[in-house]
Amino acid sequence: MSSRLARARAEPARAGPRAPGSEGLEDLEIRLLLEGVWSCYGYDFRDYALTSIRRRVRFFMEEEGLSTVTSVQDRVLHDPLALRRFLRALSVNVTAMFRDPSFYRALREVVVPVMRTYPAVRIWHAGCATGEEVYSVAILLREEGLYDRCRLYATDINDAVLRQAQRGELPLSSMRENTRHYIEAGGGHGFARWYKTRDGRAVLDPELRRNIVFAQHNLATDGSFNDFHLVLCRNVLIYFNRALQDRVHRLLYDSLVRFGFLGLGLKETTRFTPHEAHYEELPERLFRKVA
Repeated sequence: MSSRLARARAEPARAGPRAPGSEGLEDLEIRLLLEGVWSCYGYDFRDYALTSIRRRVRFFMEEEGLSTVTSVQDRVLHDPLALRRFLRALSVNVTAMFRDPSFYRALREVVVPVMRTYPAVRIWHAGCATGEEVYSVAILLREEGLYDRCRLYATDINDAVLRQAQRGELPLSSMRENTRHYIEAGGGHGFARWYKTRDGRAVLDPELRRNIVFAQHNLATDGSFNDFHLVLCRNVLIYFNRALQDRVHRLLYDSLVRFGFLGLGLKETTRFTPHEAHYEELPERLFRKVA
């Protein structure tokens, strides 16, 4: 036996190119899926946090009876109804009326006195989901006597949830929790006055919709469309990666008038963003634009 053959038998075989693990392959498929949705329909989820997107895509697969992300891509890109269901699965719609009551107390105590000094007030709810929080602010403004001078813009990427928000109907089972939040948020007029019961649903007072404009808007791709005295983008940024967070922070900053207010979620902040130095930090994740 030659020495070269002996060495070849003694040495372990060298591995060829490794196939990606199942999760790595799935992540690649998800990126291709999001790229396809962006290229075909203009909905941009490419910079959403991958962990959250992966969880929601898997939920969609289970709901649709699909076994691979590639099959999701085939269905979503060829079936407009499937696309609508997919967008609903990817949209973050966890919300409630007067969610985080202490935030609404801060709105009453810190922001409302400043609003009283303006002849007209523009408010933007970015990522309004099914509308519970924009209706909460509408109730607060009605109680503070400011509603008639305010215009509220409620936007979301998902037109299906916007249509639901416009209806102003909530599950009756949610109203006990909503009432508790309302009281903790400083409501003092009785929450029951703001809705009626119909066919097992709670139907909010139509007057609350009078000064609300519902419209589709994509934080990942669309620009500023007005100057606002208050921008609320609560519990939305946590689902974006750092690059998209910076992009949205720039959009929110550009949308505020000087000395306007920004409201974020409890786990969100302007710290470590390009505009950190341009805000004064106030209680309960409220920030005021000062430069």
